[in-house]
Parts: sequence; structure tokens; C-alpha cells
Amino acid sequence: MNKENQITKTTGQIFKDNICTLFNLFNLLIAIALACVGAWSNMFFILIIAVNVCIGIVQELKAKKLVEELSLLSMPTADVIRNNEKMHISIQEVEDQDILLLESGNQICADSVIISGELEVNESLLTGESDPIIKKEGDSLLSGSSVISGKCQAKVLHTGSENYVSKIADEVKKLKKVNSELMLSMRKVTGFTGWLIIPLGVLLFLEAYFLRSNSLQTAVVSTAAGLLGMLPKGLVLLISIGLATGIVRLSKQKVLVQDLYSLESLAHVDIICLDKTGTITEGKMQVENVIMLDDDFKIPFSTIMGVFLGNTDDNNATFQAMKDYFPEADEFQVTSKIPFSSDRKWSAVTFDHGDIFVIGAPEKLCDKELPEEVRHEMKDGKRILLAGVANKIEDKTLCASEVKLLAAIIISDPIRKNAISAISYFHNQDVDVKVISGDNPVTVSAVAAKAGIKDASSFIDMFTVSDTDIPKIAKEYSVFGRVTPQQKKHLISAMQKEGHSVAMTGDGVNDLLAMKQADCSIAMGNGSDAARQTAQLVLLDSDFSVLKNVLAEGRRVVNNVTKSAGVFFIKTIYSVLLCIICVLLNMDFPFIPIQITLIDLAIEGYPSFFISFEPNDTKVKGKFLPTALKSAAPNAIAITLCCIIIGAASFIVPNDSEQTALLMYLTVGMLGIVGVIKSCMPFNKLRAFLAVTTTIGFFTAVLLFHKILKLPLISMNTLLLFVGITVIGIIIERISAALITKVCKH
Repeated sequence: MNKENQITKTTGQIFKDNICTLFNLFNLLIAIALACVGAWSNMFFILIIAVNVCIGIVQELKAKKLVEELSLLSMPTADVIRNNEKMHISIQEVEDQDILLLESGNQICADSVIISGELEVNESLLTGESDPIIKKEGDSLLSGSSVISGKCQAKVLHTGSENYVSKIADEVKKLKKVNSELMLSMRKVTGFTGWLIIPLGVLLFLEAYFLRSNSLQTAVVSTAAGLLGMLPKGLVLLISIGLATGIVRLSKQKVLVQDLYSLESLAHVDIICLDKTGTITEGKMQVENVIMLDDDFKIPFSTIMGVFLGNTDDNNATFQAMKDYFPEADEFQVTSKIPFSSDRKWSAVTFDHGDIFVIGAPEKLCDKELPEEVRHEMKDGKRILLAGVANKIEDKTLCASEVKLLAAIIISDPIRKNAISAISYFHNQDVDVKVISGDNPVTVSAVAAKAGIKDASSFIDMFTVSDTDIPKIAKEYSVFGRVTPQQKKHLISAMQKEGHSVAMTGDGVNDLLAMKQADCSIAMGNGSDAARQTAQLVLLDSDFSVLKNVLAEGRRVVNNVTKSAGVFFIKTIYSVLLCIICVLLNMDFPFIPIQITLIDLAIEGYPSFFISFEPNDTKVKGKFLPTALKSAAPNAIAITLCCIIIGAASFIVPNDSEQTALLMYLTVGMLGIVGVIKSCMPFNKLRAFLAVTTTIGFFTAVLLFHKILKLPLISMNTLLLFVGITVIGIIIERISAALITKVCKH
């Protein structure tokens, strides 16, 4: 694969992103400080960091391999003439001076110049302007634009980094921000802890070494413990592993994830907009019937259709279905032609005997009520195309009153087998499903009703809507028919302005603007090159029912990481608070690094790792960081207050300092475990198992490794005090939770 166009990180980037982080830098500096004073037993945490980094790298490399294998299946191809020989090649193999053969639906893969033929192109991905641009012989074509209609041959001028689109992409990459709430939130946490960790670390060390005259080793060990506690070390890893695991699972279902964070984007989606043709339906169109509207025309209709189809440049699924039904004919010649486009919704040819034959959407060719037989087929969800003879066409503008109708062509397109179950799933997950289509609204409504979309009868003809009405109708309707590409974009934008997160599926050039506007864009594998290259997700089997799996994977990552973050942030918050208290009171931080490492492993890492893989497709509620902090704060406050109570009590009632340290450590562990139990609720077999084994594992480790942890065996007095202080801590946690909830509501 061409490195310039890779959609995944390079191997070097994966290693860099997992190794060169601010958290890892802080951990390395702390480890170096501990090594310098010979505190080897307290350096176990660096081994855990190394294992975490290796796991993250392995998972991302596995995901990268699968994504690149799938991207080869999705990679667009080009038809070229090279050395007078026609070739079908990957766009990566296109060379300067090749002759590109371009037609409707193709994305222009290289800067080129037209040498024969005529096109209408969409340059919206380059310029932001959606109006089709006519390109004739001698005109330049820019890579990244898409062919709306027509057919031509074009000589390639530039490839690779010299392409116009490549130069734009390079500029965009410099400015592009990661669209991930999870990673942006972690950057905030990194920034905040980074801002605190250095001054607090310096103050803790200076007080310990100079004011309290501790040994260098004691001062470093005590300071290191406080700083280690502030770092939610495994949380970034958990996010990366969660997303990478989702990509691996979806790759096996032929879903190409072209943007790592699109899973997270889809998790927040509460409206999904579907195109009708090729999404809800199979896109396997066939002509079912022809209803003659004028039997007396001078030329047989089948002959007219045969000549028209033999000369048109149109090649979409609708025209392919007509070509299968009507045999080609050559009774007369074509002197000019106008190809089909999504904006026009009609196609025309002029015959050498003077007739202008047109075929297109009913609303474009007929200004009166259609016959009952035709309307009946429309209400049954069939696509209707009208064919007729126009008196004149000026500047590619057609007046319906100037068309003499000859026939109505009835085209069927079966609904996908899994469409009904997929749409039902979205409804059950509180995701509204809307249909945005260029087809007649009556037809679209009928298909939507068959697929089980709620309020399918609530449809509107967008031909009758002005741009100023779009914000209102976007809220009121579920089915939108006769929608132009620009209106699709405006509809998505209107929904977003109402606070919704919107996903858009599409398969054609007419969907590009809406897909670009959407929070998450999804393309069908059998769609146009342009749609596949624009989308964040590509459904290679063109089965949108797998979107329920994508939604579930995204929600799994966000929900499970948010739950786990609530546990990780407990230690971060109480470590910051205790460090500040220790600085203010000129006291040693109460724990040592090896003790913090056990909490990292047993209370944070172990349950979070397994919970991260658990299915969880419940609707995402609230923002990640506020939700996680709200969950962590009550436990952190309880731990801080309990440590203050224990410390104050040891001054008032003299006690063995080692037993006091043990009591404080067990209390911290127990209230951290309460946080784990809270994150596991409501219980199922896995969560109940994790809650029990976390509790047993932590206290067993304290008992078995108390010498390594520099802790004594527990006395009966300390055990009774531990039970009492735990009860007090849980009461404080409950009161804090109630107060925080009350404050947040106001």
C-alpha cells in the first residue's frame, strides 16, 4: 500500500504513540530517582508500565494488519489506457501520461486534463462548493473531485504527492485535531496532573529532606509514592486496547474502520440517517413492468429505449436494470446527450430525426397527477421512472409541461433481509432512524414502512421546502424524499444544531456533502469510489445491518472506559489531595511506591481490564470526564477524610506507627474496592466475580506480601478500627455522592 495514502498509523507511529507519552516520561523519571537511591523493591511499577506498553503495541499492530488487509478490498481502482492497451489497475499504480477512462461515480485519482468527452464533476471535497461543474475537452480535472455524470478520457498530469488533493491533505493534516472525547479528556487530565506533579514533587522532596531531615532515600521514596498516585497510568492503555479490540472484531465482519475514533463517534449517535437505495434496499434493481401512457407514438417504445440505452453514458444501478430489460437498438443516431445527475434527476438524448427523448423522476417530467395504476405502484414502494419526448431543452433546463409522456417504467428493489431487525435494534437503543433519499417521497415512505421505521408515514417532499424551513422540518419528519445533495447536508446540520449526534450512510457522489457534515460517515462497499474514500466506516459487504455491531462496539468502549475511569480517578484525586495536605502540614506522604503499585494492579488494572471486553450497548449518557470524576469524587473524598481522621487520632491517642500506616492503607484499599463494586453494579456473573476476586485478591496480597509492602501483620485492635473506619468511610462516600448529585442537578 502506498505509504502516502495509508489510513492506519505506521509501525513507527504505533511504537512512538505507546512509548513516548507524558505519563510514561513521569514514570520513567520517578523510576530513575528510585534507582539512584537504591529503592529497588519500589520500582516494580516500571515493569507493569512496560507490560502495558507491550500489550498496547501488540493490539494496535494486530488491528493495523487487519485494517490494511480490508482496505485492499476497498481500495478504488481505475480504468486506464497505457501503451494503447486498456488496463484495470489500482489507483496507486496510475502513472503520469496514462489515459484515465472516467464515468459517473468515479473519484478522480490524479490531476489530469480531458482529451475527449464531457463530465459534470463535484469538487465539494476540495472547495466546499456543491454546485456541479461542467468540464469539457481541454479542461483540467483535480484529484479528489468526483464524477457526477458523463464520460471522458483524460491524460494524467500529476500523481502521488504532486496531486492537488495531496497538497491540500498535507495542510489539513497539520491542522486536523483528534475527534475523540476520550483522548481529549485524557489530554486534559495529563495536562492537569503535569501542571501539579512537578511543583508538588519538588515541595514534598524539599520538605522531607531539608525540613524533616529525612534520609535521601526516604525523601525520594515518599515523594515518588505521592507522584505515582496522581497518574492514572493504565487508562490511556485501556482506551487504546478498547478501540483496537473493536476494530479487530469489526474487521472480522468485513467492516473497514478508516478512522480509529469513529467507533467512539458512533457510540454517541442518537440519529442515523439512511439512504434508501442500496442501504435499506439491496440495490439490485430490476425492471418489473412498463405501463404505456401513449400507445400511438410513431416509434415503438422498446426501439426508443434500445437506442437511448445504447448511447447513454449513464451506468448507475437503475440504468443497468433498464439495459437488462430492454435490448439495445441502432435504428437511428444520437446527435447529443445530457447525462443523468442527482440534481437534475433526468437524462436526455437528441435523435438525428429531431426528437428529444427524456427519462427521469416523475416530479421532473410530469406536472399533473399520475394515472392510478402508476400511483399504486409508487405506494407499494416501487421506483417509477417516466419516459417521454420533450419539445425543447435549454441550458440543461427541462419544463415538465413541455414533455409528452410515453411510458412509466416500474423498477423494484428488494429490502435487505436484515433491514427490519437492524432498524428494530436502533429503535430499541433510542437511536432515531430517518430516511433521506432523492426518490419520490411516496415511494421512500412505502419502503421505510416495510423496513419497520417508526413514523414512516410522516414524510415530506423536499422539492417544496425552502432552506429556511429545513431546521423545522428536520425535527418533524422521519422520511425525506426528492432531496438534493445540498439539502442532505442542511438536514444533517439542522439535526446537529438541535444537539443531536448524527450518522449518515451513503453510497453515491450525491451523499458526499452530507457524509462530510455528519458526526460519523458510513459508506456501502458497493458504492462509488468517492463515497468509500470519504467515509470513516466502510461496510464491505454493503449490509448496513452490521451497523448494530458497530454501534455496540463503540458503546462498549465508551461505557466500559467511563466505568473504569471512575475507579482510576479515585487514586488520582485522593493522591493530589493528600499531597497538598502533606505539603501544608509538612508531613511524609503516608504510602510508598510498592503499595501504590498493588492498588494499581489489584484494584484498578485487574477488574478494569476484564470489564473493558464486556458487551455493553446501553445508551451513552453524559460526557466522559465529568461522569468519571463524578463517580470517583465521593470515594476519593471519603479516603482523604478517613486518612485525616486516622492521622489525627494517632496524635490524640498514641498508637503503633506501623499499625497506623497499615490501618490507613487497608482503609484506602477497601474504599477503592467500594468504587470497583460500584462500577460493577448491576451485577452479572462476570462483574460479581470481579468484585469478589478484587476484594479477596487485594487483602490476600497484603497478607502474603506484607514484608515486601513494608507492612506489619494486622493486630486485633487494628482490625476492629479498620471495620469501624470503613463504615465511617462508606457513610462519607454516600453523603458525598448525594451532595455531588444535588449540586450537579442545580
